Amino acid sequence: MSSEGPDLVCEVDNVQGIVDALTAVRWKRQQDAVVELSEHGVVLIVEESSCLQAKVYLQRELFIKYEYGGAQGRPRFGVSLGLLVNCLNTFSVPGSGRSSSTIEIRYPGPDMQLLLKSVDSLDACIYAEIRTRIPETISWDYNFEPAGTTPISFTVKSAALKEAIDDLEWPGSSVQIILQPDPPSVTFKGEGHGDLQIDFMYYVNTDLLIAFSCDHQVSYRYKYKFLQATTSNIPSSVIRDNRGSKLTIGRGGMLKVQHLVSVARPSIPHPHVDSAGYQQPSRIAYIEFFVKPEEDESTIND
Repeated sequence: MSSEGPDLVCEVDNVQGIVDALTAVRWKRQQDAVVELSEHGVVLIVEESSCLQAKVYLQRELFIKYEYGGAQGRPRFGVSLGLLVNCLNTFSVPGSGRSSSTIEIRYPGPDMQLLLKSVDSLDACIYAEIRTRIPETISWDYNFEPAGTTPISFTVKSAALKEAIDDLEWPGSSVQIILQPDPPSVTFKGEGHGDLQIDFMYYVNTDLLIAFSCDHQVSYRYKYKFLQATTSNIPSSVIRDNRGSKLTIGRGGMLKVQHLVSVARPSIPHPHVDSAGYQQPSRIAYIEFFVKPEEDESTIND
């Protein structure tokens, strides 16, 4: 390790919250991720087939300690997402004392490893080293831009969104998403061995379709396996907390799906932090998926 010290030393007191956030973007067993560090926090990026990209934003406010080494640029490294999640899970076993463990995360180690260790256990110390690699270049720039002056977006309860997408499953199929302003509604339409259509009517059930913004009819098709990846691993905590997920259609039909995952440590005071801090909105991990539409488009977009 250089004499300048590590790029990052941080501590987190809700490992399970971090695991939930990372698991949300783990849609297959073997997945590589790129981790980017900055003074503002940690961003983890995964993608597939230049058609699907996901980002997990872990802002510095999520950590009870965050010391950034001030390296020029933004240090980046590649890591196996599955290995990272599995290692973090060893520090967070539901129903055991370790579920409330505080861990230190440090990068880089002497051989450019990512180093993890428990720091507040009285009877044992868990230590892990994760091999990193030079990151591959992110193959496409999501470059999400608004479709017009009026945002094309809606917010729906996460549980309802997951259920709707699960119901539309047909192998190799695509799903058409249609927004129309009059009456204000969102339609998910799947085509396979038959047709299945799921409608969310804004004025009929505002508890389900929480928010809606659209000034003209918009319709795009997305490959089912990529759309399913945006909801297939939504953490149970998000479903339990009855949170909403926001979907926005940008220029060219790019779909952005946003989830919020709590990384607050509920009802357990920590000696390093004022207990009021655990109620701050900043203790939320932000998850974004970007899905490109299918190119053979024959749908209506005014």
